[in-house]
Amino acid sequence: MSKIKPAKGSPYARILGVGGYRPTRVVPNEVILETIDSSDEWIRSRSGIASRHWASPQETVAAMSVEASGKALADAGVSPEQIGAVIVSTVSHFKQTPAVATEIAHRIGAGKPAAFDISAGCAGFGYGLTLAKGMVVEGSAAYVLVIGVERLSDLTDLEDRATAFLFGDGAGAVVVGPSDEPAIGPTVWGSEGDKSETIKQTVPWDEFRSTDTAEKFPAITQEGQAVFRWAVFEMAKVAQQALDAAGITPDDLDVFIPHQANMRIIDSMVKTLKLPEHVTVARDVETTGNTSAASIPLAMERLLATGAAKSGDTALVIGFGAGLVYAATVVTLP
Repeated sequence: MSKIKPAKGSPYARILGVGGYRPTRVVPNEVILETIDSSDEWIRSRSGIASRHWASPQETVAAMSVEASGKALADAGVSPEQIGAVIVSTVSHFKQTPAVATEIAHRIGAGKPAAFDISAGCAGFGYGLTLAKGMVVEGSAAYVLVIGVERLSDLTDLEDRATAFLFGDGAGAVVVGPSDEPAIGPTVWGSEGDKSETIKQTVPWDEFRSTDTAEKFPAITQEGQAVFRWAVFEMAKVAQQALDAAGITPDDLDVFIPHQANMRIIDSMVKTLKLPEHVTVARDVETTGNTSAASIPLAMERLLATGAAKSGDTALVIGFGAGLVYAATVVTLP
């Protein structure tokens, strides 16, 4: 017989608060057109993006995260000292070590929580949310701060006609804590490593050290059509699996918050899932661009702030991207 005592966690977990931060600089498509041969009409028709936010030198990954975290903590009514773990999903923190989560934890006054970074691309928020739920239920942390943050402008090739207009910067955060009822459903997540070349960094860091093999700073590149087909057809299946796992149907949904990759992908997923007209769909990509791990919490925060969604609504969230990786779950909005 095991001598290990059972964990004393909560029976369930929920999102208690959400916060977002968008850099002050707004970059319209006209700026992007200074370095690529395209048009505003083409960019809008292909992506639905009209503008995005780019960070200043002072708006670092850590600084944006601190701002978003402060709003999430205030929204949740949780003090920094109560946070038992800080999880940060990002691909644009350029220090290999230490994790930026440790700096953020210190700057918000969280004491000595567990703190670590994860790299799961545009599915990173879903991965972090799932880990946070497990911590709260298992009892290793009473409250967990989950942050999705990116400075993708640092990894954008402004001369690449296929990607120059896609990416933006920002940070989104949520506080996950105990719940008396189910409020974060089972996660349907996974990876398809055989498709890892479809979204990738152009040059590995070790090759970039040699000027003989790398002329440009590393950037993100992707095979647009392959990604589009995968996202529309395969991710709609994953979204349906998440609904099934939560025991609900599209008719039970109030809100749909997909990763803000591309408006055409979002609209196609809505059609494939046959979502009813009453379901509010996040389309934050129009003015925020693709912010990878930050896109879902940023979209969630805006929907709640504008009144397009309300506390207690049932929302389907799904992230998908480089890896290729994905994560989908049903949540009750804070």
